[in-house]
Amino acid sequence: MKKLWRIVALIPLLFLLTACASGAGSKADIASRIESQAYPTITWGVKVDTNLFGFYNIQENRIEGFDIDMAKEITKRIAGEDAEPVFVEVTSKTRIPLLKNGNVDALIATMTISEERKKQVDFSQVYFDAGQAIMVPEDSDIQDVSELTSEHTVLAVKGSTSADRIKEAAPEANILELENYSEAFTALKSGQGDAMTTDNAILLGIMEQNPGYRLAGSTFTNEPYGIAVNKGQEDFLAQINQAIDDMVADGTYQEIYTKWFGDNTESSIAE
Repeated sequence: MKKLWRIVALIPLLFLLTACASGAGSKADIASRIESQAYPTITWGVKVDTNLFGFYNIQENRIEGFDIDMAKEITKRIAGEDAEPVFVEVTSKTRIPLLKNGNVDALIATMTISEERKKQVDFSQVYFDAGQAIMVPEDSDIQDVSELTSEHTVLAVKGSTSADRIKEAAPEANILELENYSEAFTALKSGQGDAMTTDNAILLGIMEQNPGYRLAGSTFTNEPYGIAVNKGQEDFLAQINQAIDDMVADGTYQEIYTKWFGDNTESSIAE
């Protein structure tokens, strides 16, 4: 069977949030479903606006990135060579509702593992170590998060842990929350804010495409990314964790990591 990397993007939010409203789709055992399918599929919620992790390649008309390659490889290892990953666009605000409603089987979407989120979903082991930072224009006087005052406005994304963490790190700063990274960066470029904050890996991806910006200081939090699944999907979660373990052991994880983050980088989870 010829593999097709399907993309389901820009689906009307109202449909997504009301589909499976009864919860039937979210309660179905995913591991059993995959095993019973002649042509297995796993539906992944992914970001499409996050360079290096999940973004549209307009020329190729497909979504690419570290998260996308991880999802493809995990799908193959769980469900077989002919299995097909299906990608659904999510944002920081919509990803958990879409998972809870059963619109996606799992989220691999630069999602930080947190105790608050563990009340709603279950997480895999860490698949990427990240930390929060701030990005500023190269000519900015800001050198570190500790220098942010009531005279500064910091741009963050709604529904992310970044907004909460920057309030702790810079309690006097003004926080402006926007819908996604694209809107936040556009606001930074237009002068609506003095700095943008999120995980360092995401900021590095933005900087790669947009010269003229820099990180101000080092990371000020530990933000490990995990793959999220619905409560009650223990078998499916165990399969995901086993796939990650196997990828680390045989070098596939490091190959994917190097592809997106450079020849001279090595992730701490691959040690």
